[in-house]
Amino acid sequence: MHFRNFELFCAVADLRSFSKAASMSDLTQSGVSQAIQQLEESLGVILIDRSKRPLGLTGAGEVYYRGVRDLLGRYRRLEQEVVSTSKQLEGQVCVAAIYSVGLSYMPEATQAFKRLHPEVDLRLSFGRNERVMQMVVDGIVDIGLVSFPKNTKQVQSVLWQQEPIRLVCSPQHPFASRRDVSLSDLQGLEMVGFDRELELRQLIDQTLQRLGITVDVRMEFDNADSIVRAIQANQGIGILPEAVVRRETAVGSLQVVACPELRITRPLGIMFKRPGRLSRAANEFGSLLLGRPLEPDRRSKPIAAKAAAVDLKRESSAIA
Repeated sequence: MHFRNFELFCAVADLRSFSKAASMSDLTQSGVSQAIQQLEESLGVILIDRSKRPLGLTGAGEVYYRGVRDLLGRYRRLEQEVVSTSKQLEGQVCVAAIYSVGLSYMPEATQAFKRLHPEVDLRLSFGRNERVMQMVVDGIVDIGLVSFPKNTKQVQSVLWQQEPIRLVCSPQHPFASRRDVSLSDLQGLEMVGFDRELELRQLIDQTLQRLGITVDVRMEFDNADSIVRAIQANQGIGILPEAVVRRETAVGSLQVVACPELRITRPLGIMFKRPGRLSRAANEFGSLLLGRPLEPDRRSKPIAAKAAAVDLKRESSAIA
């Protein structure tokens, strides 16, 4: 199967739109649709649920998406490793990331980049979303990794991925022994949550409100790590980004609770100053994260919270 079709499928899955994927890929909407149909015909399954807006993935599509993302990522890393054998990079790359992204994704990405480019001095900073954006604007860092990325006159944003948000609890919580829960089970539930000023909290609240559910957030924090510790210490439950709890769910100190009617994702993006400002080393690091060449997103509209795909009818599978 042609790799281009894999890339187009991931674009449609990330953006939840054939037209947006076509615009990003410099193709017609018909061309993207035909590429997805070819994939579906070759597999004998439906990958994209076209009956909803925004579009959603079927169960088979969710499985295929995770596998294709991994395949493309490994292929791009192989390409970069081959290229790096003949093109030694040097210099310094400064990256700022929000805490949840920095602690979840950066260790592996940093190690991979250092293996490819050992002469590059890679430096990481952490902060809240607004702080990371300002560091990019001020030129303190080359690249910013944020949630709910936006385009401005000074900064260009590229959608990196749509990160699933999960309902998680301590092993001692009553929900831990259940295979899944319904929306009605969440009504009035005491939770640990994000500070209400954060965009992720607002997205979660809006989604629950749309579903007619009210929860009781007893403790609020401005970072995911504190929420994790509070859930563990108080035998509680909360709604958190998937990558944040990957380690805890793997060792059993937290547990994902499936809620088939609830699905939320938050957009993660790579930010940098307008074209012409990135060094080759910084561009290589951004490309490694993205899994393809880091290029400006030509769409003029900001990638705002509306870009987060909120599918109210299907819960994706457990943490990868």
